[in-house]
Amino acid sequence: MVGRNQRRSVFLVAIAIVPYTECLNSVSLAKQRNCVLSARFAENEGQQVTPPVQRSTIPEESIVSSTDDTATALSAGIVHEKSSSMLSDLNWESIGRVFLSEVKETADCVSLAAGPLFQSDALVQAEAIVKVCDELDTVKPVENLFVSEKLGLRRRALEFKRHELLVKLMRQNYDSYVATAAFLSPSRIPRKDLPNIQDVPYEKDAEPARIVIGEGGEDLVADCRIEDMKYNESPLDKLLLSIFRNLVTKNTGGVTSPKEGILGLVDQGRTFMLKPGQTPEAQHKMVSDTLAGLMTPVLPPFYRIFMSGIVPKIGTEFDGKQFGPWFYAPWLTSVVTPTFFGFLVGPSRPNHRKDGQLGGLVVEKCKFLQESGCKGLCLHQCKLPAQQFFKDELGLPLTVSPNFVTQECQWSFGESPLPASEDPSFPTGCLVGCESRKTLVATGSRVDACN
Repeated sequence: MVGRNQRRSVFLVAIAIVPYTECLNSVSLAKQRNCVLSARFAENEGQQVTPPVQRSTIPEESIVSSTDDTATALSAGIVHEKSSSMLSDLNWESIGRVFLSEVKETADCVSLAAGPLFQSDALVQAEAIVKVCDELDTVKPVENLFVSEKLGLRRRALEFKRHELLVKLMRQNYDSYVATAAFLSPSRIPRKDLPNIQDVPYEKDAEPARIVIGEGGEDLVADCRIEDMKYNESPLDKLLLSIFRNLVTKNTGGVTSPKEGILGLVDQGRTFMLKPGQTPEAQHKMVSDTLAGLMTPVLPPFYRIFMSGIVPKIGTEFDGKQFGPWFYAPWLTSVVTPTFFGFLVGPSRPNHRKDGQLGGLVVEKCKFLQESGCKGLCLHQCKLPAQQFFKDELGLPLTVSPNFVTQECQWSFGESPLPASEDPSFPTGCLVGCESRKTLVATGSRVDACN
């Protein structure tokens, strides 16, 4: 009897939707029960209905459970009906047109970016690069193309095309590349977007003369006029700098400095350079030994084998013979170097060498040069020993080309360096504000430490 009354209650509640909805808003169990019963009798108004026998014996929990199940089913049906209605209201034809437009725009951008990859270097002209700059200046948002516009596909494609055309022009005619880059940068091409900045003027109108005459009639190099960069050292930078300074102390016979960080390293280097009887060769050896210690005994042999293609000594007729450097060595070295040498030179990024090939690295503003302000330290404790170390110990040629006007520095892995006396990146004479030169002048020394 109880089970029949429960089924009847559920059936009547499912029919009487409106009264039943009011029942769901009731809080107490008693109100829910009364509401369900009222709904049942409301449906049968005017009919002879016998009240259920032993109504009070029906468990309240059974009624609530039944109403909850029915409510869930009804709610699910309503949600499904609304979802179906929303899907039917969508304009599928319009969505299809937008999708096809997105696909077409993406295909156009891919074609635009890929064009220069299949173009001969000899066909690239400066006018084509200027034309791409004009297109970039007129790029406008595309209506109704959310994805393409959000990703900036057309602008990215044009920037990639411009970069590839500059690289091809550089491979074809370096002087023409420098002239084109100087004309377009920085007004139309950001300096950081150039594939190589080695000989591109920073700001034509503000660039100082490279040579001035000192108090004693000697040639001097004008100081950098660009604002000093503030460096954020990572924990890795601090650790490597500490290790490097300890190695410098060891390889200089105990030269140290109470100053912290890079300033202490510069002080150590200057003290060692100005020692009586000091020679450039001794400075080169000190730096080379320090770099070898920093790399540990493991890395150089590994690099020589897998990057430079030098056969290790294993008792064969090919021992020591070099079959490389492998094609990937310059590029991979330029990618890894910024992480492990940032503590010395500051932020840097991979770029292209003067010949247009990958394997370049540009230092944005050399940390060592900025803090030392000394061309002699740059020459004998960075440029020359680094070139020598990479060639002799690692088997990979390296050219380091500092720019004293901007304190940028171009590293070209895989490129054989010119002799220092023929290197155009090293003008004769000290920097005007060089502390080393001031010390030499104060002591009456005639030692040429900066050439």
